[in-house]
Amino acid sequence: MTDHAFPDDARAAVHDVIARRRDVRRGFTLDPVDDEVLTRVLAAAHQAPSVGLSQPWDFLLLTDVEQRAHIQALAARQRDAFAASLPSGRTRLFDGIKVEAILQTPLNVVVTCDPTRGGPYTLGRHADPRMAPFSAALAVQNLWLAARAEGLGVGWVSFFDPDELARELGLPGHLEIVAYLCVGHVEQFPPAPELVLSGWARRRPLTWAVHHGAWGDRRLPGGEAVSLLTETVAAIVPADAAAMRAAEERQGQLTKPRGSLGVLEELGTRLAGMYAVCPPPMPEPVAIAVFAGDHGVHAQGVSPWPQEVTTQMVGNFLAGGAVINALGRQVGAEVTVVDVGVAGDVPDAPGLLARKVARGTADMTQGPAMTPEQVQQALEVGIDAARDLVAQGNRLLVTGDMGIANTTASAALTSAFTGLDVEQVTGRGTGIDDAMLAHKVGVIRRALVVNAVDAADPVAALAAVGGLEHAAVAGFLLGSAALRTPVVLDGVIACSAALVARAIAPDAAGYWVAGHRSVEPGASAALDHLGLTPLVDLDLRLGEGSGAALSVPLVQSAARVLREVATFDSAGVTDKA
Repeated sequence: MTDHAFPDDARAAVHDVIARRRDVRRGFTLDPVDDEVLTRVLAAAHQAPSVGLSQPWDFLLLTDVEQRAHIQALAARQRDAFAASLPSGRTRLFDGIKVEAILQTPLNVVVTCDPTRGGPYTLGRHADPRMAPFSAALAVQNLWLAARAEGLGVGWVSFFDPDELARELGLPGHLEIVAYLCVGHVEQFPPAPELVLSGWARRRPLTWAVHHGAWGDRRLPGGEAVSLLTETVAAIVPADAAAMRAAEERQGQLTKPRGSLGVLEELGTRLAGMYAVCPPPMPEPVAIAVFAGDHGVHAQGVSPWPQEVTTQMVGNFLAGGAVINALGRQVGAEVTVVDVGVAGDVPDAPGLLARKVARGTADMTQGPAMTPEQVQQALEVGIDAARDLVAQGNRLLVTGDMGIANTTASAALTSAFTGLDVEQVTGRGTGIDDAMLAHKVGVIRRALVVNAVDAADPVAALAAVGGLEHAAVAGFLLGSAALRTPVVLDGVIACSAALVARAIAPDAAGYWVAGHRSVEPGASAALDHLGLTPLVDLDLRLGEGSGAALSVPLVQSAARVLREVATFDSAGVTDKA
């Protein structure tokens, strides 16, 4: 094989500049950029690949301070609008993030795209006109890397309405703006991306992004094929014992009688173990994930509500009008809705993750509710949702759910995994009468017998009598534990899914907090089996994540006590003899 590779030092330099490139917004100086250096940087940008060699880019260099002040005002308005849209947990983080350095740099560069350049027969653009701006984006990348090699910082400002910015710049109507870049010398480059350092987001590992042959077969080149579930379970470790010991010791040093905060002290200690540090970080931002799916067992008459209510309520969640939306706003949490198995069509909307595995489950009284392939896919939906939300910077996750007849599947799972009789763990769900409750118990018993459910094989048991949202919640709990991120459990649906998840990976339970005690009897049975103490008991049975959301301030308070309460020594307070 002919070796066309660069020499070792040159190859290392290429990879080094890629790894050390940063999106810079702080620490610029106003020292001018040398013309020769700038020309080299622009030449590198101009050498970028482009579809059909169309070279659709142009570079507009801005140095006039007055002009840039007008442009900065445009960005400031968009920043304010974005800030106003954020949940309060995100707002506190965003307040410390600088989004532009328009006037703190000597030079701004606007990269434009001419989608007509290359003519009507541009090779490779016929089927996908997006190839023109994609090509211009490659020029931006080249510019950025060359600037880093020259010791220049670059910051990409995206807080613009592109039409408004184009008018301010007086651009011809056929041009599109691809990037607005602030360029200049810097005092130093940050050791990691600024959004990572601020806690706004995390970098996703490469292993999450490489698929072999088919989507979902994730592994690095040369690696062995391992299912996402197996990989996730292997990553789960027990909560950190050293951090918990340190938290217990600190609890005894705080200016309060030991044990006087009751359950909050135990929770604070557990949080230290989950995050593997004492004191633990504040559990924010907070994300609520509402997993939605329909159930074939609905055909057995176990609920007075029609199945289409699931689709309608998902629409209500996405419109912001449900109880969980109101409670999410109250506690400063964002709400994400995951369609893992809704029978109806859910229109695309902000906040929706369309991950439909099937249009509801099969009727579990006639055989397994899910095929082996479906249950694996639904588990992976939950794992991926946890990964995405944690990568977005969320430090506390909350389970939510929606699905008419899902308490029937929950009772079946709870009976199977606790060994309790079906009648002991089956409740009235959305408010059924005695006759329907007795019928519901009979339906569940029949399903358990028909499927010969054995909790020793938790994934098969889940497939037999669970729901698609139960499987996704179980995956969500496992995925979060693998990333050392605590999850607040909601009611009976989450608790039954937690039974499955713990059977798959026992150490995962160390990362879960019981938000509340639902009036559904299966919830208490599951919590007892899991060894978790609920934070609140308000006679709730709504679901959606409502009880878990209400407990979020308590979780945050437990962490804040360890972080902020003075010790006897630091406060000059005499401890008891």
